[in-house]
Amino acid sequence: MPHDRLQFQLQAQATGSRARAAVFRTARNEVLTPLFMPVGTQATVKAQLPRTLEEAGSQILLANTYHLMLRPGSEVFRRMGGIHGFMGWGRSVLTDSGGYQIFSLPHSRSMGEEGAIFQSYTDGRTILLSPESSIGAQVAIGADIMMALDQCVPSTADGSVARAALELTRRWAARSLAARGDSPQAMFGIAQGALFPELRRESVLGLAEMGFDGFAIGGLAVGEGRSEREDICEFTADLLPADRPRYLMGVGTPLDILEAVHRGVDMFDCIIPTQVAQRGGVFTSRGYLQLRRGVYKFSDEPLDPVCPCPTCRHHSRAYLHHLTKTRETLGWQLLGKHNIHFYHRLMREIRESILSNSFLALYREKRETLHEDDLDNPVVAQPAKIPKRRVLGDYEIHTAREGFASIRHTRSGEIMHSRTPPMEEARRLYIEQSRLSERLREPMHGPLVIWDVGLGAGANAMAAIACHEGSDAPIRDLHVVSFENDLNSLKLAFRNNDRFTYLRHGAPAGILKSSAWRSKSRPGLAWTLVQGDFPGVLDDAIPAPDLIFYDMFSGKTNAGAWTLATFRRIFTACRGRSVGLFTYTCSTASRVAMLAAGFHVARGRGTGDKTETTIALTPQAVRDDHDLLGCGWLEKWGRSTARFPADVPSAEHPATESAIRGHAQFGTSGGGRKRDEPSTVGSSVNTERYLS
Repeated sequence: MPHDRLQFQLQAQATGSRARAAVFRTARNEVLTPLFMPVGTQATVKAQLPRTLEEAGSQILLANTYHLMLRPGSEVFRRMGGIHGFMGWGRSVLTDSGGYQIFSLPHSRSMGEEGAIFQSYTDGRTILLSPESSIGAQVAIGADIMMALDQCVPSTADGSVARAALELTRRWAARSLAARGDSPQAMFGIAQGALFPELRRESVLGLAEMGFDGFAIGGLAVGEGRSEREDICEFTADLLPADRPRYLMGVGTPLDILEAVHRGVDMFDCIIPTQVAQRGGVFTSRGYLQLRRGVYKFSDEPLDPVCPCPTCRHHSRAYLHHLTKTRETLGWQLLGKHNIHFYHRLMREIRESILSNSFLALYREKRETLHEDDLDNPVVAQPAKIPKRRVLGDYEIHTAREGFASIRHTRSGEIMHSRTPPMEEARRLYIEQSRLSERLREPMHGPLVIWDVGLGAGANAMAAIACHEGSDAPIRDLHVVSFENDLNSLKLAFRNNDRFTYLRHGAPAGILKSSAWRSKSRPGLAWTLVQGDFPGVLDDAIPAPDLIFYDMFSGKTNAGAWTLATFRRIFTACRGRSVGLFTYTCSTASRVAMLAAGFHVARGRGTGDKTETTIALTPQAVRDDHDLLGCGWLEKWGRSTARFPADVPSAEHPATESAIRGHAQFGTSGGGRKRDEPSTVGSSVNTERYLS
């Protein structure tokens, strides 16, 4: 099969580095590498005009097949003649296949040989995303470069899971190529294999035989540490054919890109430039600036003294600080414009240095500065001077570096939602993982009951209420039952609802006034508060749960919340029903307590600096798509230094261990899977500061 659709030409490779400069041509424009592709998920780069993207130097935009096939739909693109005329963009477009999106919705779809079956978030339709339907949608969209459909799994997945995904991806790749037929559109294959070098090698060799026009490195930036990502990136890039483009998907910060170019990668995409701009963040030659800082209030300097972009030419830091503080959309637009210029200028500097054979000098220079904060106005820790209205009882308001507010428990130092805005974490970890929107559309009698254990500042409860209120379709009644022994955290956040805007609603006022609230516009939507120490306040009058959002303080602060006795009490309260419990922890001892209590235990999504969280399921709630802990976890448990919950005396350790090892989850009927040991290609934890 010919692979000359892009007419790729390698122009130079840097001495002492794998960094490359190349040129290729799509049907619309010549493309110079290395290059960064801004992400235009919904046929738009957020807050940016196509004209300004072109002026900034964008050569290719990335669009998302999964979202565009749902809205506006492939038929719109067929009638409009493709995405270019539809969005007014004259240069190239690359479309992803939808593989990452079906990975990021693990509890909203089912996987099989044919493809992924999922429910549309726009209208609830059941949709099959197969290699054929993915390529059909990309052809209709009119992408210049299409991606073959792949199965993405967490980079930290065990060997058996990674191998299965690799083999399915290879079969889907062949079907994707066949589905393209004679279309002149280019297509890239995607290498998988998690963190296992031998699997990465097998994946690349299999794809290379198929004659793709280029290759992507997939399955990274999804849970691994920076050093692991860099090692696997270098290993994989070195295996890829030298005569075709190499694309590292979903990466990353300017420093990430510099490191990947050094390791032989040509193409990149990421949402970071516009997402950090929305939160007031910008990359400059003088370091990373957070425009919410008061130090910029009176600054008449440009953002970056050496940047020629329109934002830096026409606007001062003081004005941009003002727009950021007032949350004006123009601030997001101007900061995003600068960040995209910064990325493109960095790529041009890298390319010029490769062509002049001076890349290593540039690499050493940039490596020293790209990770720095504002070099001219360094952040200096100051003694806390918190106004009284920002403190109540054992709680105080904490402002994260990214500018959002959360609540800190002063005695323990624990921060609720320290790395992610409260409502964002609530939606991702509890609402989406529990499939609440889908559950509310189930044709069942009686209300769906959520136990919100650890009310805190109310984010999880309010996210559930917002989910119910945001649905236009007929849905089930919803009853949220919150448990809390100290309301000061909610009271403090409610008094400062300029910082906690999700509390600008009648529900929190009702809960604080009378421990109960019912929606006037939706009579089936109710919220009840049960005060006291959980689980001592449980009684038969409290309705049994369908879902449990378990967001208690950690075992260091609240040891009683994570004991075997507590989880046995919860399991009993489920009354033999199908119930899922979702929690942020991945503590070994807590998982043992859940297993010993009768739950099955699965891995949940990562959040903040945790690569995974925990889902506990009654036996009736277990589904094939749950990533249950397997025998590999048992092996690691055997080496753990914190093997048992605090309330299990040492004399009972053998009996508890026997019960865990005999749990149905780890037998052939329980769905347990053998977990292979991961390759030792690095051990650092990925704690990306920009998007956490």
